[in-house]
Amino acid sequence: MGVLNNLLGYLLYLLVTFLGVEPKLAISLLYPIAAATAYFGHLKYAFTYKAGYARPFPRYVISHLIGYGTNFLMLYICVDRLGFAHPLVQAAATFVVAGVLFLLFRYFVFPGRQGVTQGWRSDPL
Repeated sequence: MGVLNNLLGYLLYLLVTFLGVEPKLAISLLYPIAAATAYFGHLKYAFTYKAGYARPFPRYVISHLIGYGTNFLMLYICVDRLGFAHPLVQAAATFVVAGVLFLLFRYFVFPGRQGVTQGWRSDPL
């Protein structure tokens, strides 16, 4: 699910920037949409969190603010200051932010035994 969400987000980023939207503005518009649509999927499937919907939400928002900041800084430094091509920087940022968010989600937003290492099943094989 996360891979599909990231791929779709990257393709939308490419489309929006192709249409003339500045890269940092593009992520500023698209990032909140992607974060909002992914919330219930992360909650229910990826991390099999069972403590309710409202409890992890503030930490989820904080985590995504960190992810957005990481993405924004990567574009600012690598594109605006160093002159790299924005599609390549955003592709790298997609992986970097995904790694940061995975760690934040696993240990800060959805902590506990529910872990992602158990996959889709919680019962022993």
